[in-house]
Amino acid sequence: MAIADLLGDARRTAAILLPVLLLLALRSPAPPADLAPQVEKLSSELRELQQQSAMPVLVLNRHRESIGYLIGVYSFDGSEHVVGRKRMRTHFSGTGFVAAEGLIATNRHIAEPWFEDEEAQWLIARGARPRLEKLVAFFPARSDALELSHVTVSSDADVAVAQYDVSKARALRPLPLSPEPGMPGDPVTVVGYPMGVRAMVAKSPRPVYRRLVSRRADFDVARELAALSLIRPLATQGHLGDVVGDKLIYDAVTAQGGSGGPVFNHEGRVIGVNAAYLDGFSGSTIGVSIHALRPLIEKAQRK
Repeated sequence: MAIADLLGDARRTAAILLPVLLLLALRSPAPPADLAPQVEKLSSELRELQQQSAMPVLVLNRHRESIGYLIGVYSFDGSEHVVGRKRMRTHFSGTGFVAAEGLIATNRHIAEPWFEDEEAQWLIARGARPRLEKLVAFFPARSDALELSHVTVSSDADVAVAQYDVSKARALRPLPLSPEPGMPGDPVTVVGYPMGVRAMVAKSPRPVYRRLVSRRADFDVARELAALSLIRPLATQGHLGDVVGDKLIYDAVTAQGGSGGPVFNHEGRVIGVNAAYLDGFSGSTIGVSIHALRPLIEKAQRK
């Protein structure tokens, strides 16, 4: 559901409930003791509904500049001997966010795109060696790419962190991390770059769209979008369905390219990293809990 639709629903609900509350107040200057708690409960629920509806907008306005579009390329050394042609090179993209000073958090399957990829594992089993040639991040407030290096991955969860040169990006601020992932039923907001460059080109002004729509989604297109201040993440809203171990299950929609984005709670704190979604089942978007990310940040900082 679009943010404008969510805000519209909140306003319509307020328009219905507020006259009722006012009528109750006018009919009795001092509400009966048994009615006062009900009025207060309704008022509290209405405030909560309005707060939840506005949450994606607030999160975007407050934190968008620390949420980046990641794009890279990797290859396989020795793949030409396996497949009988020149070395295989593959472009990939996703989302990442500033989790600590000098560190970008994302998924392991973004930082190491061959992770859990069947074709890649087939090549590795036959002697090919994966190599990350380049990984950069474009942020909304920057016109140039920020190079990422020294990737640290989790051995048992789909999370990773990569380093960036703080001296080249002093304006980037780490996102606030929540101490706990939350409870089922809690509202969440997911921010990222679903569909990557293609979605950003589709949203661009008509002259830019016409020039870029037929181009390959690569570094050059991302650089042009950055130069025009068109690197802009999207936010979607939902609720936690369950918390199972280090997995978060929620119904905030996403798509390919949104992997690696932060999952926020109602306080605007990160409770996890968006990781995957199941086609055909809107209630199963999967994230990795903050409990799996924190030890990885500490490990990278010790390095």
